[in-house]
Order: sequence, then structure tokens, then C-alpha cells
Amino acid sequence: MAASGILVAGTSSDAGKSVIVAGLCRALARRGLRVAPFKAQNMSNNSMVCADGGEIGRAQYLQAQAAGVTATTAMNPVLLKPGSDRRSFVVVRGRPDGVLEAGEYAAGRAHLAQAAFAAYTELAEAYDLVVCEGAGSPAEINLRQGDYVNLGLARRFGLPVVVVGDIDRGGVLAALYGTWALLDREDRALLKGFVVNKFRGDPDLLRPGLDEISARTGMPCHGVVPWLLDVWLDSEDTLGVGPWRAGAAAARTRADRLTVAVVRSPRISNATDVDAIAAEPGVDVLVTVDPAALELADLVVLPGSRATVTDLAWLRARGLAEVVLARAEQGRPVLGICGGYQMLATQIADDLETGAGLVPGLGLLPVRVEFAAAKTLGRPQGSWQGHRVQAYEIHHGRARLVGAAGCATGHPGVASTSVDGASPGPVPFLDGWQVGQVWGTMWHGAFENDGFRRAWLAGIARAAGSGWRPDPQAAGFAARREHMLDVLADALEEHVDIDALLALTRVSHAERTS
Repeated sequence: MAASGILVAGTSSDAGKSVIVAGLCRALARRGLRVAPFKAQNMSNNSMVCADGGEIGRAQYLQAQAAGVTATTAMNPVLLKPGSDRRSFVVVRGRPDGVLEAGEYAAGRAHLAQAAFAAYTELAEAYDLVVCEGAGSPAEINLRQGDYVNLGLARRFGLPVVVVGDIDRGGVLAALYGTWALLDREDRALLKGFVVNKFRGDPDLLRPGLDEISARTGMPCHGVVPWLLDVWLDSEDTLGVGPWRAGAAAARTRADRLTVAVVRSPRISNATDVDAIAAEPGVDVLVTVDPAALELADLVVLPGSRATVTDLAWLRARGLAEVVLARAEQGRPVLGICGGYQMLATQIADDLETGAGLVPGLGLLPVRVEFAAAKTLGRPQGSWQGHRVQAYEIHHGRARLVGAAGCATGHPGVASTSVDGASPGPVPFLDGWQVGQVWGTMWHGAFENDGFRRAWLAGIARAAGSGWRPDPQAAGFAARREHMLDVLADALEEHVDIDALLALTRVSHAERTS
């Protein structure tokens, strides 16, 4: 029976599996195929809310967009959200489903496998082809027993496997051969080829090495994808945070630029909120743990966190909290999103996420945060200064104004004072609050709204003394993302033998028998 899908595995995390799957989804959709992305289990703190209210990994949401289909929880049935080095919060079909301790990882996942296999079957029955993404590496033989996301999935459904290797890391030939060599005979039989990703240089110099890998393993090379500078995907891992990277502290070099420092806490989540800001021409975004970078920046962002109280303690220990407090006192802009907003509160009552109980926040916004067992999942809409805002929210923490019993911070559609105004506040900001130049919201994705983002950043620039202003002719964020997906698909069409990949599946079989 011809395969209902194909599995894109990798020699490591961040090898490019998500990118290749997204590119294949767009390329195949442009050929008229109805395709669905699938990742049986995603371990990531970057997630998104589907239209049905369920939570999945950001990468799978974007892959569905690439395929031109509506994202559903079947596309990422199991999501593990690390809360510490030894504990993950489990999401099954978009809803919280307890926790998984490190010692349970190998043997305590039978019910998760059942959910994953059922979801794959659902997609295989509804689409022409399912393009699956593996997790980590299939050569993690210590985790092979009970595996349902890599070769366990491939064996269950007879899926051909293509291995992606990242040549930019170095050692790609050893990684490809080592992946094959570590597998048993039955698993090796599923490996049907490999793709090299992020190549820069002369392909002729690489060819002898690829030929030798094929000779030793029997796996053909299906393509060498070049380094694509302007292609990024919503990251799953903390290995890569958006189209920007960590770097050293630097002051604004030109009066017409805007510098943004994003705090990279140990349990950072949904850092993709800053992608749209980083995409603005003239805005320099730095992800950092350096207090000096926070002091020099025009704007400091405290992004989401999967362990707010723990990351807040880390913020204090690193001397970063002191800088944030000083900025607020000086009237210099600070933005907190979700967990970052919670850190700005007066008090945090956490008997759920970390069990720390009542903890003092930074005290910059007059709210008290209480963690509730029920997770808030939604896709709210509101406005700010006449600009419509569509967003999404994923949180257990609920913020209420101090001294205003029952006054929750849910007031979409209420406009606040101007971003560079002198009002001491508190005044509403999206679903959160603003005091002076300290801003907080639970809403993720708000800055993907072009009008709102540009108006808000223009005010921040004025407050910071920067001459930066938004370029009204610049492409919007959604348009840039669509263009990126097309560029990626174009690259795969040119450099990868997509027809050879399809020949491994039922799509090619249907063409031959029609």
C-alpha cells in the first residue's frame, strides 16, 4: 500500500526540519495537492491558538498557512511545554493534560502515542498527503522505545523518511552517516534519502562527500538547499530565536534607528512576538542577558515565560531587574508580554506553575497576578488609538487591578493615552495596563498588526528620543511572511527533487494508476 505521507527527520534539533516541511507544504499546495503538516509531538514553549481554541506549536500553525489550510490540533496532537529541566506541561489535542517528569519520558507516553496516531489517521483520511516533521533526531536510540514521533511513527504508518542535515553547523557528513549507522536494520530500511540544508559555497566541492554517503548507506541525496538569508520560521527551540540573534550590547548608532533589547530568560516562551518588530526597517532587535544592553536600548521587552516566578528570580539574580526598575523611574520604555507582563505586577500568587506561593513582582504596574488551574486560550480582538488589533492568548495567570475587586484586565476596544503621553496611569493598554512608559499585556501576536505596531513604535521612538519613524511603503508583516514562504518553496523546487519525494508516496501512485 502506497504511503499516505512522508516524514522529514533531522540529524539534530534546528537542522531545518520545520523549514523543509513548510517549503514542501507550500510547493505541493501550489501544484494543486491538498496537504497537511503534522508533528506528532512538539517540545516547545512557542505555541499558537487555532480557530477552534486549541493550542499547537507555532511551527505547525505556520506550516498549515504554507499549505493553505486551516490549522487544527490534529496537526500537533501532543505539545510538551518545558517548565524546568526535568518537567514539562503536557498539551493533548490543544488542551492541558497534566505534566510529564523526566523519568517518565521514555516509558510514560503510551497514551500520548495513541493520541498522536489517531490524529495522523484523521489527517491521512482528509488530505492527499501528510507532510510529517520529526523531532530532534531519529538516532536518539536511548529514546527509541516508545517513540511515536520519528521512526516509531514511520513504522506504524509505513512512511518513507528523508533526513535533513545542517551543513552550516559543520560535520554534516558525519551526522548523516552516524544517523544511519546507529539505527537497526528495520529502521534503516525506512530511510529513503537525505537533504543538505543551509549550504554556502561551490556544490561541486561537496558532491564527492555526498556520493560517498550514498555509496555507504544506499540513501540518495535528494537535494542541497542553499542558505536563505531572509527565510525564518517561528522557532520551536531556544537554539534560534526568530530572524534575530543574541549579541553584545550596543548603543543606537544613528539617530533615525530604534534599538530594542529583548530579555532572553531561561524559560522564554512565544519570543516570536518580537519577530514583527524586528522586521520593521530601521529597528535593531537584540536578544540578550546583558544588563548593559538593557541600559542602552530605546525599548526593553520582557517576553513570555513558561515559569514566570522562576524567571523573575533569575532576572533579579542577573541584575536585570535593577535595570528595568531604573528605566521605569527614568521614564524610559519597558514592555512586558504575558509572563513578562506578570513580572511587572505588584504581586504574583503562584500555587500552580512553580508552587512558589505569593511572590513580590517588580511593582511597576498596579496589578496582582493569580495563577488559575484553567488555562485561558483565545483569539481576542481589540483596538488601540483607533488601530484594530487581533491577537491570541495562552496563560494560566490572571491579572487584576490592585484594590479594584473583580476588575479584571479584560477590556479590548478601550483606547489608552498616546504612547508618548505623560499620563501616570494606570490606563488601559489592549487587555493590560500602562503606567508612564511601562506597558503590559497578556496578548501574544498583537505586534503582527501593522497599523498598531507602527503607531506604537513611533510613540516609543519619540519617548526614547529616537528619530526613527515607520516607513509607510514597507511591506506588512503578513505579506512578508507570505513572500518568505514563496521564496522557500521556490528554493525547494529549484534545489530539491520533489518529484522523487512524491514517488515514495501514494500521490505518485495515484498519478500512475489514473
